[in-house]
Order: sequence, then structure tokens, then C-alpha cells
Amino acid sequence: MTGGNGRRSNRERSEETRRRLIQAARKAFAEKGYAATGTPELVAATGLSRGALYHQFPDKAALFRAVLEDAQQDVVAAIDTAAAAAPDALTALRRGSRAFVAACMRPGIRRIVLIDGPAVLGWQVWREVDAAHALGTLIAGLDALAQAGRLRPGLTVQATALLLSGALNEAALAASEGRLGDAEIATAIDALLDGISRPA
Repeated sequence: MTGGNGRRSNRERSEETRRRLIQAARKAFAEKGYAATGTPELVAATGLSRGALYHQFPDKAALFRAVLEDAQQDVVAAIDTAAAAAPDALTALRRGSRAFVAACMRPGIRRIVLIDGPAVLGWQVWREVDAAHALGTLIAGLDALAQAGRLRPGLTVQATALLLSGALNEAALAASEGRLGDAEIATAIDALLDGISRPA
């Protein structure tokens, strides 16, 4: 909030600095990858000081995690948009799953979320971020399916979510590399979801 004199608060300035760093880093990480991006070029791209960068993030890995979370938020937004008007939980899962693959096929998101993410942060941290975003959305969708009485008996939401998540991640990678087409992926997604669901 600004005061009567129009000056921004320290918190607002800090948030703006953080936003600029994340935007610059996301662009660089998407284009060049984490390893090939140095902090000096990020400082130069933002016009900020090196001290400002390290005031916000203790190291480049911490900045990358913020970028990963930013990219994951975009993926979740795509899923939510696709599933929003679905008439039932199973249709929402179909649309959301396809939207996830399509979002992850974008070059920047693919590299940040599926390639550099696990390599830079390690699987444990990457899974923590994923659980709060894309995987968390998938779990919510499966929970809605279970609440509607349409999850196949004997299946748990958690186990099913983990298996589907792995399949969707691999599909996104394969599609982005040209190894699978959209129609193939859509057919496979439908078959997987038909397999874990039962009729209304």
C-alpha cells in the first residue's frame, strides 16, 4: 500500500524486486538452462545490484526454486481453466490431464519443470514443489472422482495420482520431443482414466 505521498512501502519495493528477478531468471533458464545461466547476467538484465539479488535469494538454486514454482503456477492455471466447465469429475480429469501435457510441452516450462527441476533441486525438493502444484491438482481431481463414487474400488487416490503423474510427465516429455502425437496422447489418457474409473 502506498502512503498519501505516493511512495511505495519497503514491502512493495521488495516484492517488485523479487518479481523482476524471477521474471528475468525464468526467461534465462528457459532459453539457456540453469547451468548456462550466471547470476551476473541476471543482475544485468534487471538493472539491480548483486546485493539486491542475494537479499532476495541466498543462492542461484533458491532463485531457481522460485522460478519453478512460478512455472508450476502457470501449469495449474492451464489445468484449472481446461477443467472449469467440465460436467463431471471424470471429464474434468480428462481435460485437465490433456491441458497439463500441453502446458508442459511449452519449451520454457518443459525445461524448467521436467528437466532442470529434478536435476537442480533433487527429487525430494522437486516433489515437494510438484505436490503443492500440479500433483496437488491431480490429487484434488481424483478425490472429486472418489467423492462422486467413480474411482474404481480398491484404488487409493494417492497411489493413483502418483502413477498418473508419472505417466503424464513422460507423455509431456515424449510429445515435446516429437516422439508422440496429440491424438496418441489423448487416446492413452482416456484409456488410463477409463481404467481407473467406473460408470456413473
